[in-house]
Amino acid sequence: MVKLAPSVLAADFSRLGELVAVVEKAGADRVHIDVMDGHFVPNLSMGAVVVKGLRPVTRLPLEVHLMVEDPGKFLDGFLAAGADTILFHLEVVPQPLQLIARVKAAGKKVGLAFNPDLPVGRIQPYLTAIDVALCMTVFPGFGGQAFLPGSLDRIAELRAMIDAANPACDLEIDGGVDLTTAGPALAAGANVLVAGTAVFGHPGGPAVAVEKFLALPTR
Repeated sequence: MVKLAPSVLAADFSRLGELVAVVEKAGADRVHIDVMDGHFVPNLSMGAVVVKGLRPVTRLPLEVHLMVEDPGKFLDGFLAAGADTILFHLEVVPQPLQLIARVKAAGKKVGLAFNPDLPVGRIQPYLTAIDVALCMTVFPGFGGQAFLPGSLDRIAELRAMIDAANPACDLEIDGGVDLTTAGPALAAGANVLVAGTAVFGHPGGPAVAVEKFLALPTR
């Protein structure tokens, strides 16, 4: 079954609560919240206040993707604001077990993300400890980028590792995901799709986009 995580980075922030309600009603699995510090990636984005604002208006899990140099500094704030899942990058925490344990101790889910130039095998030792493995299919920092060639092979490699180590772990992809690229990615082994522009910028509206994503066949 396809799980869709609409990324609110692409949403109209003047209507954020309304749009999250729309994708929730349409069947989205979770809300993806991109946090950027201007250092790990060349852009700035939202903080814990957005999570705090969304928490009372949706029952969907709020998934926070920390694209920051020092994720440990931000964990407590986002957890207190109502985050359900924290994702952080292997590039900045090469020994992540301590941070994984902190999130788990708070009773929340945790995931590791990695960029397109990091060998997929780097995540293998941690698969039994996490709930989500996030394979970036663009270099993070800006929405609307094109899905990178070579991502499908990386997804397939990660799927084999997850199946062997922890089949309950989600294989999530993020970057350039639309109704054209999603099908091959699902066939390669992804089961969670992060989509921003393809959802909130869909000409038929976000509800139509969610329904179309959820109708895609899986492997």
